[in-house]
Amino acid sequence: MLLAGTFAIYRIFRHHLTKLSVAQQGGLRGIRKAGFVTLFVTLFLASIYGKVSYYPLRWSDAFFSTNNFVSSLALNPVLYFADTFKNRVLRFNLANVQESYDLMAEYLGVDEPNAGELSYVRTTVTPGKAQESRPNVVIMMLESNASHKTGISGNPLSPSPNFDKLARGGAYFPRFYAPHIGTARAVFASFFGLPDIEVNQTSSRNPLIVDQHTLFNAFQGYEKYYFLGGSASWANIRAMLKHNIPRLHIYEEGSYSASRMDVWGISDLHMLEEANAVFAGLDGEPFLAFVHLSGNHPPYNIPKDNRGFKQEEISNDEVSKYGFSSAKEYNSYRFMDHSLGVYFELARNEAYFKNTMFVLYGDNGAPNSSQHQAAGERELELTRYQTPLVVYSPGMIEPKVVDAVASTVDILPTIAGLLGLDTVNTTMGRDLFDARFDDNRYALTVTRQGPGQQLGLVGEEYYFLIGTDGGRPRLHRIYADNPAENLIEELPDIANQYQTQLFAIYETVKFMRYHNQ
Repeated sequence: MLLAGTFAIYRIFRHHLTKLSVAQQGGLRGIRKAGFVTLFVTLFLASIYGKVSYYPLRWSDAFFSTNNFVSSLALNPVLYFADTFKNRVLRFNLANVQESYDLMAEYLGVDEPNAGELSYVRTTVTPGKAQESRPNVVIMMLESNASHKTGISGNPLSPSPNFDKLARGGAYFPRFYAPHIGTARAVFASFFGLPDIEVNQTSSRNPLIVDQHTLFNAFQGYEKYYFLGGSASWANIRAMLKHNIPRLHIYEEGSYSASRMDVWGISDLHMLEEANAVFAGLDGEPFLAFVHLSGNHPPYNIPKDNRGFKQEEISNDEVSKYGFSSAKEYNSYRFMDHSLGVYFELARNEAYFKNTMFVLYGDNGAPNSSQHQAAGERELELTRYQTPLVVYSPGMIEPKVVDAVASTVDILPTIAGLLGLDTVNTTMGRDLFDARFDDNRYALTVTRQGPGQQLGLVGEEYYFLIGTDGGRPRLHRIYADNPAENLIEELPDIANQYQTQLFAIYETVKFMRYHNQ
């Protein structure tokens, strides 16, 4: 097929160049010459763009199937080469993985440890525990929903009354951490249970690791959905989802009756309204939905049709005291919360609501901090990662505050555990309600990408930081009077424990990305 296409292009070029040569001998001039050149340039540029759509052709367009042969057949070799060249070097050290295996097998609760095969499989079979009613699950990832911006965290501006109400009515995790800044990274960690440690852009843009195992598929008999106001071509997310989740329904820009508002597609408010209509029309069939709110993001637009939302007049100086970069961002955050309020008011009137578990969290925190926060959260820049997790389901989940350290990678194992599903887990995620891990909970953080990448490990009391090259190790007591003090020399045993655990997790994640199938 590639040879046939190349030959066809050769014949077309030869034909037109011959005509051009003859025409020039007769004196091709003016409009005819300009028209030919314009047509040629236009067709050339269109072939590079590759699609009749808002987004250009990408390698991820080939991964519309869970069948590897079909995807390989559909790949554009030029695009695939360009996107794999930067990842051509194998990016894990097998010796380091083997050295860390015993520690990680215990950390993850591996069923049958096997250092020779590097097996990380955990099988959960819970006869009699599965919910007979097969509850629906709606996972909502909220753009930049940093903990310190919420009213429930103590923010004096109280910009999130609707989210706060859900948190108080469900299981609220105030010490939930995203592994990194970046929405595409959060999607990868949420679905595939691995922190996104990719140094070249994001893992979703790396075609060499497109094959991933996800606990989304443990929800057998469930209709599965992904909702996004914009296009799933963004960051090549489409490939990661469609290639690994059979029969996934993707609702994106072009799927909705609402009009596109800006680069992020339709507003979160209108997306939530349309998602509610889809859920209400499922006639009792169980469903699992990932609803991706993305509007709380520059340019911070708010639609005119906003269901009664009123912007608050407030100065930039005032909002900057409490974690917001501008009054525009503050009102955008309030609008995201308003959208949640509209959605839950609609959902409560639908039959599906009483049998649905809602899980809400942020894709990441924010670099700005707030005066009301603990000094350690500000000074150690944990605000970048800290975002509240809420599991809300009246009748199924009792209201409570869970102080355990938690991570994005733990979301799907926790939901599956609450519903009593039989699972096969090969990821880094663990059930947040599994008491086996209560004395050994950590959250990995990745401060930056590239050669200067810095890793961190958040524990119950301490935060350990170090470069990937082993440089600048630091140990901090998060909630101490002087959290910035480096306790490496004072507490060498604890520092060594954290460093060993951190690099064990990091090296294992690098390996798992290529062996999580």
